[in-house]
Amino acid sequence: MKKRDADIEKLALLVEKLRSEDGCPWDREQTRETLKPMLIEEAFEVLEALDSDQPEELKDELGDLLFQVVFHAQIARERGEFDLAAVIDRSWEKMTRRHPHIFGKADLKTADEVLKNWEDIKAEERGTASALSPDSDRSLLDGIPPRLPALHRAHQMTAKASRVGFDWERLEDVLAKLEEEAGELLQARSRADDGKVAEEVGDLLFAAVNVSRFLGIDPETALQRSNRKFQRRFRYMESALKRRGRALKDASLEEMDALWEEAKDREG
Repeated sequence: MKKRDADIEKLALLVEKLRSEDGCPWDREQTRETLKPMLIEEAFEVLEALDSDQPEELKDELGDLLFQVVFHAQIARERGEFDLAAVIDRSWEKMTRRHPHIFGKADLKTADEVLKNWEDIKAEERGTASALSPDSDRSLLDGIPPRLPALHRAHQMTAKASRVGFDWERLEDVLAKLEEEAGELLQARSRADDGKVAEEVGDLLFAAVNVSRFLGIDPETALQRSNRKFQRRFRYMESALKRRGRALKDASLEEMDALWEEAKDREG
């Protein structure tokens, strides 16, 4: 434990130095607002590292994300609000309090029981009734940040709804909903109603997110993998045509389809 304390203190002292009068001009100029896009970028780079399954890359990206946390804590310290130690203490207190089945006497056997109890504890912390209580004026969805990426927010909302039984029982039923939304999109398209078409596209995407959630798959991760797969195969088509001295714009759809299938075969 002493080694861990020293490590986090080392990073905190580094950021303090960078922000000092004789530190880095760029670091001194940064504010909470200027750091916002960097925090988001580092978080997404951690997700990419997780997908790559490369421990060294993940270690590097987690370090960059941790640096952002320490940087924000240093700004708060300079403003006389709190410091990194207070952040760590708050996290420790919160996590031990919200795991009474580990650090207390609660008897929770399943993940669903843990999640329900988690919501109750959060409500107690706010001094309000749990969103699951009939006496509460809060929604179960209130704690989901509105600025989350749309796919992730849809996943979080439907996951919370499923905790109270608002969910399908079988995968076949979820897929039927997906087909239903596709049919409604075709109907809207046939009426040339652009506003309704956009709405139905959203419903179709929302239904697809439900399919991934029902299967226990993160939709953002799944879509990123499909993006990379499309990019890989599309670049193969480009390269294959260039080797023949041709450009994509000169190829027929049949030729591109054949190269696409060739790329798929090469991937196994």
